[in-house]
Amino acid sequence: MRTSRLRTVHPVLWAGWAALAAGAVLCVVGWYGISGERYAERQLPYLASCTVPGAALIIAGAVLLARGRDSIAAARVEELYGLLVEDGPAEPEATTGRAALAPLAVSGDLLMVPGGTLWHRADCPLVAGKAEAVPVDSKLVAGGELDPCPICEPAQETD
Repeated sequence: MRTSRLRTVHPVLWAGWAALAAGAVLCVVGWYGISGERYAERQLPYLASCTVPGAALIIAGAVLLARGRDSIAAARVEELYGLLVEDGPAEPEATTGRAALAPLAVSGDLLMVPGGTLWHRADCPLVAGKAEAVPVDSKLVAGGELDPCPICEPAQETD
């Protein structure tokens, strides 16, 4: 389910590869010209006209390739974000048979785990089946020492 934008070859990547290739060719030509000259003053034109621009093209190509890969990564992040926030199925029922927006826990009994920081409904998956779960002490809730569980949201029922 990839977008066509990701399948196309980015011109920045082509430019990067072309700059790398041209830089490599210029460096080879410069090296070949320098290797045939005995005196330094005769090697200087090869350095100025081939080797230095070749090295600059290699650096520019590497920068373009890195930039092109960043743009591909950004496009992939945008695609994943789009998939994340797109609307779900048209039917409200999920494949499991229960409503998609049904609450996770609906029990009126409130529990807490000693030493914990949250209070839960009794059928909350975070405390369901835990032997150490005890009924909520109303003094701890009133004092603000316990927060409502973000999973089962017991505050909605008690307010």
